[in-house]
Amino acid sequence: MRYAFVLLVLLFGSVQAAERVRLTNGEWPPYLGETLPHHGVASRIVAEAFALQGVEVQWEFHPWARSLKMAEQGQRDGSAVWLYNPEREQRFHISEPVVESGYYLFHLKDRAFDWANIEDLRDLRIAGTRGYDYGEAFQRAEAAGKFEVMRLNSDEQGLRQLLAGRIDLFPVDKVVGFDLLYQKFSAAERQRLSFHHKPLRSDSLHLLLSREVAGNAELMQRFNRGLAQLRDSGKISRYLLEIQQPLSLGH
Repeated sequence: MRYAFVLLVLLFGSVQAAERVRLTNGEWPPYLGETLPHHGVASRIVAEAFALQGVEVQWEFHPWARSLKMAEQGQRDGSAVWLYNPEREQRFHISEPVVESGYYLFHLKDRAFDWANIEDLRDLRIAGTRGYDYGEAFQRAEAAGKFEVMRLNSDEQGLRQLLAGRIDLFPVDKVVGFDLLYQKFSAAERQRLSFHHKPLRSDSLHLLLSREVAGNAELMQRFNRGLAQLRDSGKISRYLLEIQQPLSLGH
């Protein structure tokens, strides 16, 4: 009888260990990336929060639009990490915040720049990354033609256009921007750049689980419990500190 009990425990443990969730992902170093350690810090947080609930994450990396579509249609269980909006809430269960994101306006150090509201950006040459949402006020002003935004293919391209003097402003998540500058640019180039202390937008980023997949409502509750456990342990704060480059430019 004792051996039968041990066997059941082992079998049950194997079933639990085999529980998986399939999530899509994309490239946004240092938060997310297929070749990054732990697939990036946001991916690490998601995976470890699930692991605390006995769930293993199986990651798939795709272009962002495809990642979202696959999750939305229930071809995959979900996707990480995304902004909250009411439209997404119709299609997804949305987690508690995984990480925070703050977009700032970068500019050349030798070109004085100050702003208080979107109207102050008129008559300035602005670029942005194609497909990125820089907040309601910015998007509305761009759509209304209050200022023209040159949409580029990547944050790296935007920063290079800034250094070349072809644009006046480029918005980028500060942690992403600094990581990119330290990975792809020289110290001399970094010293030529600064950013305004006022954020263009500040938001939390979340795990999305498709409403098309049965059981995802309960799975999201488990994820949120694991996320709270991970945060209480102090690990999330430590992981985020590990990715931050020295936050100083020509500021």
